[in-house]
Amino acid sequence: MSTGQPDQHGCRADRMAVTPLSSRCAELVERAEHACFGISPFNGYFSTARIRELAAWGLARFERVDFFVPDTPSAFTLEALGYAPERATWKARRQGQYTRNKIVAALGALGVADAAARVLGWAELAGNAAFVRLHERGLRRYAEDAGFRDACREATGWVLAGKLPPGQAPGAEQVERAVRYFLAELPLFVDTPSIVGAEASVFCYHRPPEVLRRLYGGELDWRPAAGQGFAVVVPAGPEPALVRLPVSR
Repeated sequence: MSTGQPDQHGCRADRMAVTPLSSRCAELVERAEHACFGISPFNGYFSTARIRELAAWGLARFERVDFFVPDTPSAFTLEALGYAPERATWKARRQGQYTRNKIVAALGALGVADAAARVLGWAELAGNAAFVRLHERGLRRYAEDAGFRDACREATGWVLAGKLPPGQAPGAEQVERAVRYFLAELPLFVDTPSIVGAEASVFCYHRPPEVLRRLYGGELDWRPAAGQGFAVVVPAGPEPALVRLPVSR
């Protein structure tokens, strides 16, 4: 799915290839009410130029756009990789602020006046009643539903495997520490509309874990809200290689 005309920011929308995860997701992409872009800290894929490219496409296509940065929860992944909690918290906060700055710079270059207000980090979400409700619901499901717990651990193991040396698999304890990162993201995958006050929203990311395909395919007990969609959004042409920022101690 792509269009070929330059937008008001001088970027061609056909530079983005858009793949909805379901037919319902495709309908929500066409509805184009709200898009939420996931921007991961410690991931060099999200350069300022890449974020600007995504933002230009989103601003041209959707009525509203926001950018989700799982800043504070990144500490859980760092702890799973061996960082002491205090060090993990410090690194997550520093990298989160760096990521925020890149988003604000990209949006500023596109003439967005309220750029900082478009960022949804932990500081914003922890005070959002809908997010808190969804997060608590996810934590309860994780504790009580073995199938859901396994799916969350599978997604977490996939993320951790990309941060470990080739051939090294994460252990059960590492996965259990890091799964809190995925559980912190999950509310944005199941009901962004209630969090941002919209009727419909499409979460946009370049490389979703397989569990999200199952989520949007209706294979898990917890289903996305009626207005929640997900689309894989990447530059048109061969997908760029995934780049991880160093997380050395």
